Order: sequence, then structure tokens, then C-alpha cells
Amino acid sequence: MSTSFHITLLPGDGIGPEIMDVAVAVLKRVGQQMKLAFEFTSAPIGGAAIDATGTPLPESTLETCRRSDAVLLAAIGGYQWDNLPRHLRPETGLLGLRAGLGLFANLRPATILPQLAGASSLKPEIVAGVDIMVVRELTGGIYFGQPRGIFEAEDGTLRGVNSMTYSAAEVDRIGRVAFETAQKRSKRLCSVDKANVLEVSQLWRDRLNALAPDYPEVDLTHLYVDNAAMQLVRCPTQFDTIVTGNLFGDILSDIAAMLTGSIGMLPSASLGASGPGLFEPVHGSAPDIAGQDKANPLAQVLSAAMMLRYGLNQPEAAHRIEQAVLQVLDRGYRTGDILGEGTQAVGCQAMGQALIDALDSE
Repeated sequence: MSTSFHITLLPGDGIGPEIMDVAVAVLKRVGQQMKLAFEFTSAPIGGAAIDATGTPLPESTLETCRRSDAVLLAAIGGYQWDNLPRHLRPETGLLGLRAGLGLFANLRPATILPQLAGASSLKPEIVAGVDIMVVRELTGGIYFGQPRGIFEAEDGTLRGVNSMTYSAAEVDRIGRVAFETAQKRSKRLCSVDKANVLEVSQLWRDRLNALAPDYPEVDLTHLYVDNAAMQLVRCPTQFDTIVTGNLFGDILSDIAAMLTGSIGMLPSASLGASGPGLFEPVHGSAPDIAGQDKANPLAQVLSAAMMLRYGLNQPEAAHRIEQAVLQVLDRGYRTGDILGEGTQAVGCQAMGQALIDALDSE
């Protein structure tokens, strides 16, 4: 008897539909092998939704996501929407989706796959063995704080205002996710802030320290964000689990991503206290190569694996997909972004077929 799941697909823009097709094919095949039944419903978001409905996040899309067991997103954005007002930009739809689903915790792994160690811009001896999980607070901080906007002062000059705010409750809930994540890994948690100059970071540090006695097995340390950025490129293996706020997490997770050599290889998960999680690759929509069969679908496929592991509690199925990715890389298949000496160039569709073949050979 099969276990059934309802998955909302958000292909989005640019290369999104291409890489989503590969992920769906992989999910269907592993579902056949593991007796998992997936019901897929596609919905528009981002630029595609703007063109179809005039808004980057239609209410119907949000409601479809809320009724699902998990949400798989590909990519949003493109040059043609860059000059729209902020409330109509594709990225606003993504922020609205995170807020609408209550997704406050973003998990961003950055792992050096042995087959791709040479692809990093850093020396192989610096990045070898890197396995970092960045836990980013996702629905608070400067991206959502009020007041915000561009205002005219009494003297007629314009002033832009954004507010970085966190409540103790917001810090506590992301802190607990981080401690619990660290417990499942190497029991090392580094909290990143700017407590030497920001009161909001002073509160952040105080709350993390207050939570620490509840997790005696986890070694908690603190770094200022500027030092953390430097340490990530100086000695990244010193990190295991990193927890930080929305703005700092946005920046540091991309630094960690590039340690691996290609942002096209990295998945992410966004989780809430309840309801469906959101799973997506960390790369963008790459409109310059859209429709040319050049996209790397592996981050999308690995996002589907994270969905199985963290969203649907199907770790064995997730492991099968992850092993298929490693097999494909072992066989030398590479899309253009990770192509190296002695490897074989393939397109998006051929990479997808190679993954299916790898699953069939297990």
C-alpha cells in the first residue's frame, strides 16, 4: 500500500520549469521504488504570476500551498520585472509566501562533495571536508521590521528607513531550531550577530545564551558577522551549524554556498512550527540560459530530497536521491557550471536521465 502526499509545485521563472521537470521525474521514479504516491499541483508565483494575474503571489497560490503536505519551488525573477514597484516585484511574492506559511527557519547546507572539491574558488586543502548548515531566521529582522519606507523630512530631503527588530520569542524559536539541528550534527553551534554595536544583536546573544543550558551537549560560541564572513573563507571547516538573523543569514549563506564551487548545487529548506515546508534551490532563475537546456538541475533535485527528509519524513527515499546524485557525479556527468577536466558535458534533460538511470541501478 502506497503512502500518499500532495505536493505543490512552484516552477516560477527562467530556468525554473526546466529544473522542476527533472525533480518531478526523479520524485516519480523514487516514489515507484519506495511505494510513495505523489499528487502534484502546479501554481504560479513571481514573474509568471505577475504576467498571469498582476500580482507576484496570487491568493489562490498561497491557499494551494497551505493545503499541501510540502511545497517545492524552483526559481523566481528576471530582467523584465526588475523595474516594477517593490510591492509588485517577484521577490515580494517569495517574502509573502514565507510569511503566509509561517516559515521562520531556513536551513541552508553547504557541503563539499568530493567530486567537486576542485571546483571551489578556494584551495582544495581549505575546503576539503566542509559540511556547514546555516540556520537563518526568515520572517523577522530588517526585511520585515516597521517602520520602513522612503520619507520626506521637514527640510525636504528624502530619507530611507528600514528597522531591524526581533522579539525575544522570535529569537527563542529560531534558537531552538538551531540547537536541535546542531544536536543532530556535530554538536557545535556558532551564533552570528553584531552585538558590539546593535541593541537588537545584544538581545539576540542574550537569548541564545539563555537557551544554552537546555542543550548541554551543544557547544555554543558567538562571532560578530564581519569576523564570521572572514572566517568562512579563511578556515570554513571550523564551522558546523551557524545560526543568525535574516539579513546576516542572507549574506553568510551565500558565502558558504560559494565555498562549494557552484551555487547551482545547493538546496534549502524553510520550515515553520506547523504546516507545509518550502524547499528550493538557493540559485536564481538564470534567465540568460532559460530554455536552452543548459541549467543544472541538481540543486532542485537535492531540494526535493530535503523535502522528503525534513518535510515528509521519508529519509530513505531522500537518501536514494542523494546517492543517485553522487553516482552521476562519479560517472563524470557535468552541466556547464561545474564542468571540469576529464568530465562529460551534458544538458539539463540528459542530467535528469542520468539520475533516473542511477536510481534504476541501485
